[in-house]
Amino acid sequence: MSYQTGTGPRTAVVTGAASPRGIGFAVASRFAAEGWPVALLDIDAAGAEAAADKIAGEFGTRVVGIGVDVTDEDSVARAVEALAAAGLPPVGALANIAGVASPVPFLEVDMREWRRVVDINLTGTFLTCRALLPQMLEHGYGRIVNMSSVSAQQGGGVFSKTPYSAAKAGVLGLTRSLAREFAPQGITVNAVSPGVVDTDIRAGATDEANEAALAAAVPLGRQGTPADIAALVVFLSSEDASYITGTTQNINGGSYIA
Repeated sequence: MSYQTGTGPRTAVVTGAASPRGIGFAVASRFAAEGWPVALLDIDAAGAEAAADKIAGEFGTRVVGIGVDVTDEDSVARAVEALAAAGLPPVGALANIAGVASPVPFLEVDMREWRRVVDINLTGTFLTCRALLPQMLEHGYGRIVNMSSVSAQQGGGVFSKTPYSAAKAGVLGLTRSLAREFAPQGITVNAVSPGVVDTDIRAGATDEANEAALAAAVPLGRQGTPADIAALVVFLSSEDASYITGTTQNINGGSYIA
């Protein structure tokens, strides 16, 4: 796959990409490996810049790191301005990876926790899509991939409960709506729904025995890796995926089969 689309070179924007063990970092790395110029957006501005330097050094493509709070409309607007100032090609792909889990039981969820989880996972996805879609429409090419979760489909999971499940279910609805609205303009919008993936989002919530139990519960016998998810996200952003839109792509080793 090549980043050279039918309308010329395009930039891939990845949110939540600063953590070296995270899905966002893996997605940004995979885009760079395929030759895309990449913009890493993260609330940790210094981390995003360091991650960009690391990826650029490994793959030799143009990578920039930009600080952003995806829950804040003005911050997202400033990030888009910084992206334009960096001199990268027009945006052709947006991977909304920024997210946060919540293990808090429902009756203990206060409004602060609810808003935190919904704003980062759902509102952030809405704001970045709204900010970058006009550029895709102007230049005639767009691929959006939004990160949902198996928790949205099965009503919670090992590390997350109601706020996270509700937010990620909202991502599925947003994805389908955008796909329907912008299909006539050739913009595709899809959701990726991972099962358990070995990243730092769990923040040491399990010990070695529980990790082994998690892997044993998956029909394929292992947890997912960030690289597994990245391969799917970058494929959905390619020319080869031009007839795929409005879908939820399950990637969970067979632990949830719909």
